[in-house]
Amino acid sequence: MPREGMVEEPVKTYRVVYERDESGWWVASVRGVRGCHTQGRTVDEARRRIVEAMQLFVDDARTARIIDEVKLPTQAARAVRTYATLRRRAEQEDRRAAAAARRAVRVLRGGRLKMSARDAARLLRLSHQRVHQLSQADANER
Repeated sequence: MPREGMVEEPVKTYRVVYERDESGWWVASVRGVRGCHTQGRTVDEARRRIVEAMQLFVDDARTARIIDEVKLPTQAARAVRTYATLRRRAEQEDRRAAAAARRAVRVLRGGRLKMSARDAARLLRLSHQRVHQLSQADANER
């Protein structure tokens, strides 16, 4: 935390591009920092090494924020984008399913039904412990 009267320096951001060379090594280059590059057998190794190399070129290398840009062949980049899109959709569906489970537990256990946790669990194909958790979470939200 900065002391009174001191101005906190903004964290500098550097973009690092990783590209595979013809011999299979990953070459890392810092955009905007001429001559700052290195290589590694893996992207992780190249990333560790580029941080070390940056220390020779810029004063704020240890505190800088690094944005990694891994250049991939078209097919690989497409596969990664497809996965990321489907993963986001799955997470959205998981949130919707969780909300539906809370509503279903509320309806089954409350009102006129007053169903037991075990019966509600059997209908919802959940454990009775999970039904109790959902009941507690619903009670805490009210």
